Amino acid sequence: MKTPKVSVILPVYGVSQYVEKCVGSLLSQTLDEMEFIFVDDHGPDDSIEKVKNTIKGHARESQFKFIKPEHNLGAGMARNFAFQYVEGEYVAFVDSDDTIEPTMFEELYNEAAKYGKTDLCYCHAFKDYVDGKTTEILRNPIVDNGPFTPQNRSYFLRNYVSLFWSFIYKKDLLEKYHIFYPEERSADDSYFVSCCLMTADSIAHVDKPFYHYLIRPGSICTTKVSDKYKKRLATFAKLMRFSKESGVYDTYKAEVDYVYMKKGYVSSVLNFLYNSSSPMAPVLREIDMELESQIPDYTDNVYFKSDFKLRCLTFLFKNCPWLTTQVMARIVRRMNLVV
Repeated sequence: MKTPKVSVILPVYGVSQYVEKCVGSLLSQTLDEMEFIFVDDHGPDDSIEKVKNTIKGHARESQFKFIKPEHNLGAGMARNFAFQYVEGEYVAFVDSDDTIEPTMFEELYNEAAKYGKTDLCYCHAFKDYVDGKTTEILRNPIVDNGPFTPQNRSYFLRNYVSLFWSFIYKKDLLEKYHIFYPEERSADDSYFVSCCLMTADSIAHVDKPFYHYLIRPGSICTTKVSDKYKKRLATFAKLMRFSKESGVYDTYKAEVDYVYMKKGYVSSVLNFLYNSSSPMAPVLREIDMELESQIPDYTDNVYFKSDFKLRCLTFLFKNCPWLTTQVMARIVRRMNLVV
């Protein structure tokens, strides 16, 4: 058997209704040299059995691996658990209730290979709903293919969306910098993508949407957890440490701090407002103190100064606790701003 070009990791938990369609899209991939690693995360239904039945007798059956940890890990840690079984040049992630276009991995791999097998290669994604509707295309910034220049890295870090399943990641990059998903079950995808963007030497993209991201009731992104903001803050504290330990922070301090302000601080406040039935002002102060601890000089940040929306939100959260916890909270819930 040839060495896989792309190894796809799929955690499986409670997706019996959707997993056969997901597997069908994997079997339809036009890239031949692949492996698909399914992590049985102790789900309550017959998802794994459906996967095995779907691939039985198929020409790709031998490309499917099934592994099972001792206990439930959650999606992020399940991906980490699977990494030890990866044999491919690149690692990719697919959620087992999502689907992908047939040429996704062939086009991503071939584009990466054009430029000396770049550390990262990415595409865009469709945002789908269970009723079959597609509402929008989710996009990341477009930068030049090839070396990840300081200018392009700065731009990408300031504008990226955490579409972690729209990338293929060179296995060597993940091993070199020990990039794994954090154990906190909040913003672990933002952490993973951020670490890769901070350390990759090269990048490429295919300007097409290949991934179908399904929004469904009961998924992690639509489930309310009142203290989830604490996990988000812990995740971004780890991201700050990673940037410093990997030697990135000194060069990209402004960009990393800006990422923290948007995806760590503001998103934690919005997360708290959305998930709490009766948000209280002391929690706002708790989140604010974490911002000041991580970035004491955040008001001097050049990107903060030029981001009117960010400055307005920060002022509101810090100085208007009643408006934030009463009025803003209603707006966040009404607009379904899940973060």
